Amino acid sequence: MIPDLARRRVNLEQRARIVQTIRAFFVDAGFLEVTTPQRIPVNAPEAHIDPEASGEWQLHTSPELCMKRLLAAGFERIFQLCPCWRAGERGRRHLPEFTLLEWYRLGCDYRSLMIDCRDLIQRLVPEGGLSWQGMTVDLASPWEELEVDAAFRRYAGIGVHQALEEDRFEELLVDRVEPHLGIERPTFLYDYPVELGALARRKPGCPDLAERFELYICGMELANGFSELTDPLEQRRRFEADIATRSSLDKSSAGMPEPFLRDLGSIDAAAGIALGVDRLVMLLLDAADIAEVVAFTPEEL
Repeated sequence: MIPDLARRRVNLEQRARIVQTIRAFFVDAGFLEVTTPQRIPVNAPEAHIDPEASGEWQLHTSPELCMKRLLAAGFERIFQLCPCWRAGERGRRHLPEFTLLEWYRLGCDYRSLMIDCRDLIQRLVPEGGLSWQGMTVDLASPWEELEVDAAFRRYAGIGVHQALEEDRFEELLVDRVEPHLGIERPTFLYDYPVELGALARRKPGCPDLAERFELYICGMELANGFSELTDPLEQRRRFEADIATRSSLDKSSAGMPEPFLRDLGSIDAAAGIALGVDRLVMLLLDAADIAEVVAFTPEEL
């Protein structure tokens, strides 16, 4: 069946203008646009993200590893818009091939990225508010900042550490917490347990927390940002833990990204973030399904 591309044409034209505005925003802010390889020997090991094989290598699940190596080489402000791949991800908000916007900055932390997010969204929506599927969000008022533990206590009735001990974190986040986030104004959900820190550094003075945040608008997770972990030994330990988790789930691992770990120690303070472009376009165009804002879904190929 031929897709109804005529019906999507208006959305695709508006998507192009959104992407052009994103590029202009970062160029105006002094960022360098970069392009890194999309086919790499190994991705960062993550327990619940499965890469797509490409021969004996893999398609990248994120440009993060290569972009951080550019930070290590002294690039101060960089951004990239690129396709990424994650096996088995398909739903109204998910595609196995999707578009990410990532940007990285030397000499700052995750708080700087929160400001970037606010400024970018307000540049895209200068009228100060957006409506999506019957919800109206005020972008001009101060954005909500909510600690992960406080969010779980407020909406799930238990603390985040109890949720982890009971192996219910993801279930409670999706079913009870996320539907309340970013409903009247955008929400930064921040300071994750260090067990969920991924590539984020520990919070100074609070070693059980990681400086990680996610941005929510209309209950939809839009971006995931970190103050970057730059200790290669701790990063290796976290990767080893993820590989062990994958093994316990009968999932294979391609090994360690050794060049990344080798270069990581050359970075001082830095912060980086990934923002889902397809989801952002969904919000800006009031689209209920991600299929409405891409040219082709996998089922149409």
